[in-house]
Amino acid sequence: MDSTSSISANVNNIPVLNGTNFKKWKEHVIIVIGCMDLDYALRDDRPVDLTSASTAEQKATMEKWEQYNRMSLMIMKHSIPEAIKGAIPEETRAKTFLDQIANQFTANEKVETSTILSKLVSMRYKGKENKSKRDEKQEE
Repeated sequence: MDSTSSISANVNNIPVLNGTNFKKWKEHVIIVIGCMDLDYALRDDRPVDLTSASTAEQKATMEKWEQYNRMSLMIMKHSIPEAIKGAIPEETRAKTFLDQIANQFTANEKVETSTILSKLVSMRYKGKENKSKRDEKQEE
């Protein structure tokens, strides 16, 4: 893995999530997590629960998934303001957390697009005011 300063620089380059930059935020998050080789928990589902009969390989796989999942969650949450975090249900799986954020912003984006389209449809062209007439009125 990278040095601590490099990790910090990568994480701090993720833009803070707001109502307008979800796609850019997600792209940065996935690139940073991928470059840090932590995307295992985003790519693969959680392994089956361990039992007393679990092999050493199964235990190692679970440990790796849990570590990468925890790191991925920390990285994502680092760039999300408290107001947005509060609107997202608490989640312990990075992949599900990312999906919940996507669902929330996709729904908001659809509402916003619908509102803008509705405004455009209902707008009327009022014509362009002749600048010289406006200037004459101001001089009076």
